[in-house]
Amino acid sequence: MKVSFYTLGCKVNQYESQSLSELLYKFGYETVGKDENADIYIINSCTVTAESDRKTRQAVRRFKRNNPDSVVVLTGCMPQAYPDDAEKLFQADIVIGNKSNGDLPEILEEYFRNKKRLVLTSQHEKGEAFASCSVSSFDERTRAYVKIQDGCNRFCSYCIIPVARGRVRSKPLCELKAELEQLSASGYKEIVLVGINLSAYGQDLDESFCDAVELACSVEGIERVRLGSLEPDHLTGDVIERLSKCKKLCPQFHISLQSGCDNTLKRMNRHYSVDEYRALCKNLRACFEDCTLTTDVMVGFCGESEKDFEDSLRFVKDIGFEKVHVFPYSVRVGTKAEKMDGHLPKAIKEKRTSIMIDECEKIRQYFLRSQIGKTVCVLFESREKDGMLLGYTANYTPVKAHGSTELSGKFANVKITDTDEDCCIGEIES
Repeated sequence: MKVSFYTLGCKVNQYESQSLSELLYKFGYETVGKDENADIYIINSCTVTAESDRKTRQAVRRFKRNNPDSVVVLTGCMPQAYPDDAEKLFQADIVIGNKSNGDLPEILEEYFRNKKRLVLTSQHEKGEAFASCSVSSFDERTRAYVKIQDGCNRFCSYCIIPVARGRVRSKPLCELKAELEQLSASGYKEIVLVGINLSAYGQDLDESFCDAVELACSVEGIERVRLGSLEPDHLTGDVIERLSKCKKLCPQFHISLQSGCDNTLKRMNRHYSVDEYRALCKNLRACFEDCTLTTDVMVGFCGESEKDFEDSLRFVKDIGFEKVHVFPYSVRVGTKAEKMDGHLPKAIKEKRTSIMIDECEKIRQYFLRSQIGKTVCVLFESREKDGMLLGYTANYTPVKAHGSTELSGKFANVKITDTDEDCCIGEIES
């Protein structure tokens, strides 16, 4: 039978879809593209925002409408966090949460045996172990995501993820080493360590986040190691010092900010101040050559005054992030923020979001233009629609250049000559 995946959300979800694909392959299933005809369509959902839920509902209905004779499976964070809402999506023949992904082959077997709709969602429990999972290949030829951590213990007031993902749990180092060696043997030169709260890795194993990074950097054949999103209060001076000694670690850090205003950070139940965050950025840029910093910024959280927003905007401009993901706050049922006072009208949130995006884009364009004249090492990945090769530098600057397809998956020195929207343009040096 043919299976097609439609994945929403973060890099952890992308990893889990790949892991599910390899698991189902062992049971005789063949994975095809999401636009191809399939017997089974699996929607791996996200629920971090209301917009994520909307996209999930839309996807479930679209796949069933376009493929009425196929089996539609809904899994991921949305049914895990909101099982009652997921059950009402009757277009889904099978509804499970991310906790049950490993049981999907048996669940499919039961469905085909009885031909009855299955809704099987069970909640995460304290003390549960990291669900064993691995991948041996990835859709991208040059970069593979590797999930090393799951769950979160932080309980930010706006966030439903502790419900959707459970508590912190980590992949044992021995399993991580075996997976990394397999990916290296498959030809991957670059890996990205990802997790729901990545920098909390090892809290349940008496290990540390640095242990996992150092292990990844020690694997022969892997030439670049990247990190997913990190929490600022986990990046102590000792942690940064250890990371700075990992020569394969790419100098690009996505440090979750959410707001550049102390008043808002307190309401969000974040565990740092803007001064502490500023000091962290300064330390990272001092310890890593050509360091780039990226982040997420939420606009319009409960009680955010005009001054709070201006403080946040001023902070973001002051740090000068190389790239920022900006999004408006949306209510997540079941969170502390749901019952807070001071929810803002949609129009105000949209206006502030637009202002923040515009200012962050100016900073982004300034950074890209500042690369003109530099010669950088690029790992090329793919050929774009315009015929140019696309790749990334160690600090994750996107670079396009004319060149042979044979360069895909290989490193090359490129002199930056121009910029184009969200990308640098260069010439490959011989």
